[in-house]
Amino acid sequence: MTEHQADGHAAAPWGAKIAQEGPSIHQERARQTRKLILKVAADEFAANGFRNTSLQTIAVRAEITKGAIYHHFSNKENLAASVVEEHYALWPALVSDSGAAGLPAFETIVHLLDRVAETFRDDPLVQASARLQIERATIGVPLPTPFVGWTQLLTDLFRSAAEAGQLRPGCTPEVVARVVVAAFFGVQHISDALHHRTDIVERWQEVKDTLFPAIRA
Repeated sequence: MTEHQADGHAAAPWGAKIAQEGPSIHQERARQTRKLILKVAADEFAANGFRNTSLQTIAVRAEITKGAIYHHFSNKENLAASVVEEHYALWPALVSDSGAAGLPAFETIVHLLDRVAETFRDDPLVQASARLQIERATIGVPLPTPFVGWTQLLTDLFRSAAEAGQLRPGCTPEVVARVVVAAFFGVQHISDALHHRTDIVERWQEVKDTLFPAIRA
């Protein structure tokens, strides 16, 4: 799989803008303040969820005024949507990096999902977004429908694997993609519920060892 192909696959699933447009950010100080707010908000949303997180708590932890938050985000709902948006913005670069490694198609899929598992384990922004997606009914602003982008992306990648003779005969790329997405996100959710994702890499390895031999030629 080429780097160009990876870039092409990356653009479609995560290209939509979901948060309301805030003020134009021209000054470095304003950019850094917005980045700080998003980081602290992600920590709070990941630990406490949407309802139990307040803008006042975020302001205190960030050592800024509540008014400074309102300068960048119109309300808590818009801040939550922006956290989700920042999370989605991580994936295209990760997909591109995996494609640029020059691996065969099936190995590209494995490499990509390994990196994603590590990101879920280590990045509070991703952890916050995952929790916000679960709580989407309580937030009051539309968020992207989860899993659709990953299913689309992996369908394309498994098609490439099939064309390269790496997919077992009888395995349909669309079906395999849905199964792998369900397995991966089931693992990350269970790992979160039981161990705060500290064991997600090990649990994902178990899924790979069990599932991938059944679909790989």
